[in-house]
Amino acid sequence: MTVETAKETRGFESEVNQLLHLVINSLYSNREIFLRELISNASDAADKLRFAALTDDALYEGDTELKITVDYSDKLKTVTVRDNGIGMSRDEAVEHLGTIAKSGTKEFFGSLSGDAQQDSQLIGQFGVGFYAAYIVADKVTVTSRRAGLQEDEGVRWESDGKGEFTVETVKRKKRGTEVVLHLKDDEAEFADGYRLRSIIKRYSDHIATLIEMPKEGEDTSGYESVNSATALWTRNKKDISDDEYKAFYKHIAHDFEDPTSWIHTKAEGKLEYTTVFFIPARAPFDLFDRDAKHGVKLYVQRVFIMDDADQLLPNYLRFVRGIVDSNDLPLNVSREILQHNKAIDSIRAASTKKILGAIETLAKGDEYSAFWTNFGRVLKEGVVEDAANQEQIAKLLRFVSTVSDGDEADVSIEDYIGRMRDGQESIYYLTAETLSTARNSPHLEIFREKDIEVLLLCDPVDEWVTTHLTEFDGKPLKSILHGELDLPGEQSTDDADDAGSSDPKQHEALVEKIKTALGETVKDVRSTARLTTSPACLVSDDADMSANLARILKASGQELPDSKRILEVNPTHPLVGRMDGETDERKFANWAQLLFEQALLAEGGRLDDPAAFVKRMNDMLLEMSEA
Repeated sequence: MTVETAKETRGFESEVNQLLHLVINSLYSNREIFLRELISNASDAADKLRFAALTDDALYEGDTELKITVDYSDKLKTVTVRDNGIGMSRDEAVEHLGTIAKSGTKEFFGSLSGDAQQDSQLIGQFGVGFYAAYIVADKVTVTSRRAGLQEDEGVRWESDGKGEFTVETVKRKKRGTEVVLHLKDDEAEFADGYRLRSIIKRYSDHIATLIEMPKEGEDTSGYESVNSATALWTRNKKDISDDEYKAFYKHIAHDFEDPTSWIHTKAEGKLEYTTVFFIPARAPFDLFDRDAKHGVKLYVQRVFIMDDADQLLPNYLRFVRGIVDSNDLPLNVSREILQHNKAIDSIRAASTKKILGAIETLAKGDEYSAFWTNFGRVLKEGVVEDAANQEQIAKLLRFVSTVSDGDEADVSIEDYIGRMRDGQESIYYLTAETLSTARNSPHLEIFREKDIEVLLLCDPVDEWVTTHLTEFDGKPLKSILHGELDLPGEQSTDDADDAGSSDPKQHEALVEKIKTALGETVKDVRSTARLTTSPACLVSDDADMSANLARILKASGQELPDSKRILEVNPTHPLVGRMDGETDERKFANWAQLLFEQALLAEGGRLDDPAAFVKRMNDMLLEMSEA
């Protein structure tokens, strides 16, 4: 007996053990989903065989009627799900059933809280698939043969879900997979025809592959269909219930929660295709994982072609789940062909419009707050990526502003414009690393005094959004961290100087003295009227990169050229007045350096030499206490 055909005992990888524990303990209240998941896997196997047989008809092995059979035995306390789909080889059985080769696995486990109810939703996002069987079974036996292999190349996989599994090569005449669930003593209720039929009707009636069960009643010989076996998207929208849409979503997304909304479209004419798109209720754990596969399912003439067809929607809509079924693509279409296909471009453009329209509808209701919390950061990427729909996307953006009651982003740009002051020409915003830093920024002082609203942008993506969204409804977006301000009713520079002193020349001399003391540390020093309670702040020239963006890029490992900032000082502040009277050049230089460093700290910046700052501050405090 060779090693390849011998019965081996192997251990699950640690992630599988962890997932099995979570599935059994967190999903117990939703036990019925085990059948939905197994039928979904069987349906996927049938879809994959149809696709593979497009180029190799011999894979059908003379049996083209694809179906899923659900059997049960109340005597043996077993439930069996079998299909005649693509099947698995020995290596594939080990890979698919003994390991989790899924992007973001570590992130997924790291996001679990230990709360069973909360974690059950995360598990649904991750997709438990086959492992859901262990909710009701204490042993699972899988027998399979991949289409195209010889009868003696079948495989049997078996495990009690407690850390190990056995695998052996066996003879199997029929292709496809059979999963036998040996039910736990307290789960024997599932070995019942009526119970299984009701679960199938509730969760899997929309499956396009025929699902059959043993006949019941007087004539109990043979099998009969228990589902409609019609692709949901081919039916008239008026004939599809909300529950059917929700069940279909859970099938394609492997999610446990209902979707927030859906869009079902049938396009006819020059280009014929059908789309069904769903907006999930919760963001998937791998939404920001660059290696994760995102996209929707592609069918051609109702034949499954591929999962995660990311060419069908722009990347910023990667949270959308659904299907596209086209009559105008070749059955052998590949990802490379999709990238250069005009039909795909048309489907993508029309689908994007439909989805954005659905999000606009959401934005009018109470559900939008939850949607924005989950998907707002991703939607913002559309401002950068999708110039054609930029204005429509901009209307959907939500921000925190200086008039917000809390930390919830609930202010639209249209709301902002509706509250603009008389004479106000610009939409003002401030970018910062955190909301706390933004709220306490000295740059806001003059805006609070004049009761002018400012948008507070604290997501890293906001820096790129503002470089592409430069105006809205004819009104420019202006950062309050850049350049000179031109506020409605703002004093001129001369008036501002006069307000602080009877001798403007004295301020000019002080500014020059600070500039000399700081030397190459700053690009320029100037007096300002934007501050009311702080002594100084840092600003950038209009053409310069923002300090926050520079921090983000440096944190990502990018090398950036040195960019000097402009120090603006408040001539009316007592500290600046104290400096004005300092005759000791060493002390004045220390005061000037402290002025710069506290301005940098106030905006969330980082000091190059914190120890020197502390020593300088201590020296100044000691000198003041001795005076």
